[in-house]
Amino acid sequence: MSALTSIDLALGVCACFAAILMGIVLAKKQARAFKADPIQGAATSNNGDLPEVTFADYGGMRFLHLGTPAVQGAMKINKPFDIHLDYVQRMMAWLLFTNIEQLRTLHAMQLGLGAASLTKFTHHYLGMQTTAVELNPQVVTACKRWFNLPENNATLQVVLLDALQASQESQWQGKIDALQVDLYDQDASHPTIDSEDFYQNCRNMLTPQGCMTVNLFGKSMNYAKSLEKICTVFGANAVWAFKPTTAGNTIVLGLRTPSTTNIEALQAQAQAIEARWPLPATKWLKLLSPVKVDMPSAIER
Repeated sequence: MSALTSIDLALGVCACFAAILMGIVLAKKQARAFKADPIQGAATSNNGDLPEVTFADYGGMRFLHLGTPAVQGAMKINKPFDIHLDYVQRMMAWLLFTNIEQLRTLHAMQLGLGAASLTKFTHHYLGMQTTAVELNPQVVTACKRWFNLPENNATLQVVLLDALQASQESQWQGKIDALQVDLYDQDASHPTIDSEDFYQNCRNMLTPQGCMTVNLFGKSMNYAKSLEKICTVFGANAVWAFKPTTAGNTIVLGLRTPSTTNIEALQAQAQAIEARWPLPATKWLKLLSPVKVDMPSAIER
């Protein structure tokens, strides 16, 4: 074997430096995938107590955060108008109880914008009049800049307002066909509004055939008490609930008018939903059931 020449040594050193440089570049790229990019210049003079809104990209997904690791919403970057989180998909289960041939004449409202998944879906896919209520202006800016939320237009309105105040506004009383409630702070430990009065306001917003879906989640949340409040307001035969997701989210549906739909009709409806839109509606029926209310203080799943 011949001795190494100075040229061989030089090439070897260059190769080592190149490998090190490449490793640094890849490490920085991976770090950026986890690094939250703050939304600058979105704060207003009255939101000093609101958390900073950030996002992070990883594995083809974009995640919304409110200054903590808790995920407040997600979007698949190459399918920005689809819904990808299980619990958010289940927030669309009101479709099982709705005439889907009339969706373009109906009004959907989201209390809590999150990553705008529900807002984009009802507006883009269903063609519904859509109103989203959000307290934090940074969330709205983030959704427009990073989560493909369109600007307000004739059929889409994103309103900066407290959800409790919105639920009391006379302009929406008896006008909402699909009300989707997902209200959490940066820690996501419990719903920020979870009173019987609030759920009564929500029911008052619904049309006679309207439906509320609400996300119940968090380590500090008492599911049984929250469910009891909803059942007290909506009454027997008008409340349905999913089994919890693996992450612990339980979606509860409250119907303004109790449903008389049988299982065969629900199966046909689920198949029709799944044929039109990217939603696992037939799977929902295996996880969704009416809540049995034997007495005001006893609620059984």
